[in-house]
Amino acid sequence: MSSQIVSYFKKSATYQLYRLFTKQVDDFFTTLGEISIKAISTFSYIMKLEIDKNEVIAQSARFGVSSLPITLSIVGMSAIIVAMQVAGEMVKQGAGNYVGMLVTMLIVREDGVIMSGFAIISMIGSSLAAEIATMRVTEQIDAMKSLKVDPIRYLFVPRVVAGLLMMPLVVIVASVVGVLGGAVASNLAGGLNYRAYFDSVWYGLYMKDIHVCLAKAVTFGGTIALISCTCGYNAKGGAKGVGIATTKAVVWSFVAIVIWDLLFALAFFF
Repeated sequence: MSSQIVSYFKKSATYQLYRLFTKQVDDFFTTLGEISIKAISTFSYIMKLEIDKNEVIAQSARFGVSSLPITLSIVGMSAIIVAMQVAGEMVKQGAGNYVGMLVTMLIVREDGVIMSGFAIISMIGSSLAAEIATMRVTEQIDAMKSLKVDPIRYLFVPRVVAGLLMMPLVVIVASVVGVLGGAVASNLAGGLNYRAYFDSVWYGLYMKDIHVCLAKAVTFGGTIALISCTCGYNAKGGAKGVGIATTKAVVWSFVAIVIWDLLFALAFFF
């Protein structure tokens, strides 16, 4: 009788929901542990300067140059949309001299680095995860190990270093484009002249904002590269496993940079 009850309970929706929840929790902590272990190994190589410079250059071109068009498009368009929304109304209320300050603060503190991170995750992070996942399921990584080549040093280190170095440069360029796009939109939507816009840029922008923005960019770049490489490295199950690893890398990267952004906001602006 008890076995029948247990069997019936295991077929119930409540039990299936419980199993799904426990599986997700287990997967979360397993992935978090894997990322932490790979981070320690990767940064130990970086601290010892055991870095393949040629591979870093190749990955930097991929991380920075290849992602630049979509990053500039996203940041520029989001700045234009914000400026179009606020410029006309602020000019009507006599606050036109603060439009440039508002748009610039939004871009430098949040929009520029967050949107750049999202663009790089979508284009570069997914590519990194798929590339390494394919190497895993086709046993290329096992071949590296048999040849006594450390996959962490060969695969992780150059990509993480490229992310740390190139993400700030991408964010700087994207932020400049966003500020300029905001100026054009403010002029068209609210009739605000360019001199008034750029004069107001410095009303509320401080060096602290720029420093925090660059610190976030470095953190985001390293995090995206590390998570993408780790999820790809742990792939299994053939072509389906590559797809799962790529999706996982994108989701984890999105969540990670939002959490990092919250921590930076609490630390520097709360």
